[in-house]
Amino acid sequence: MDRAHIIAEAAARISQELDAAAIMVSGDVSFEEIETGGVPVYYISMRPKSIIDHLVATGKEGKSPAKELSDQLNREASGNVDHLQHAAAIEYVLGGPRSGTVVGVVETRGSSSIIVHSLDENPLVKAMKECEERVMPEVMNAVLKIAFDIALTGREGKKIGAAFIVGDSEEVLKRSHQIILNPYAGHEEIHRNVLDRKNWESIKEFAQLDGVFVIDETGLIHAAGRYLDVDGKNIDIEKGLGGRHVSAAAISRDTVAISVTVSESGGVLRVYKDAKETICMESLQPATRYI
Repeated sequence: MDRAHIIAEAAARISQELDAAAIMVSGDVSFEEIETGGVPVYYISMRPKSIIDHLVATGKEGKSPAKELSDQLNREASGNVDHLQHAAAIEYVLGGPRSGTVVGVVETRGSSSIIVHSLDENPLVKAMKECEERVMPEVMNAVLKIAFDIALTGREGKKIGAAFIVGDSEEVLKRSHQIILNPYAGHEEIHRNVLDRKNWESIKEFAQLDGVFVIDETGLIHAAGRYLDVDGKNIDIEKGLGGRHVSAAAISRDTVAISVTVSESGGVLRVYKDAKETICMESLQPATRYI
């Protein structure tokens, strides 16, 4: 019996004993013919190149080889946990497990990890739930799904950036102006609702326009192509990010709106609340459910 099979059986046993919401697998570990007791198995994207690939036989900077190895293994384990947390948060948005325990199996070159992770303690999931205190959860979820799709696929084969300002729409509109004709002006509410998936394609089409979307807490889009009239001074965001992110962070300071941005260059999704970046997620392929 090979190592991968033993790891899979152990993960399945742990998941049943913990009544886990899911098993999430990264790497070449098959659950074929493994009894999971009804616990669903998701295959998530593999981690970027493992730290294990960079292990060396001699120490650096005066460290002994044993200390160097120990430090690198600790970083490897921490990276595996971060990878699982990130993937679990994405599945939370995309309709996967929303609470409970997830058992993770992370297989990298030369190492295997079984990780027991509480979704209720996932920092990204907790940040999303805090946003849902201001905006209807289903609205926040819909906006994040649209943003994920833009980050992952762009539009017509090209990467695009986008920004969605959600909630406190009256104040946001007071602090902004149109830079193009508002494509949503005069349209019935049914055609402006982010909760209706039929509208998502047009939203992604309008995401190519300059400016931001303004969406109220119930999911109605009030405008696209909107320029935010905000003061970006004293906004502390990651270096290298452009005006879209500065403005998005600033409007979340001046109002109680939540800002969701997608970077054109890297497809990274960020969420700002009270001028602080509360969520930063690189675009990953959605998990594939196996069982």
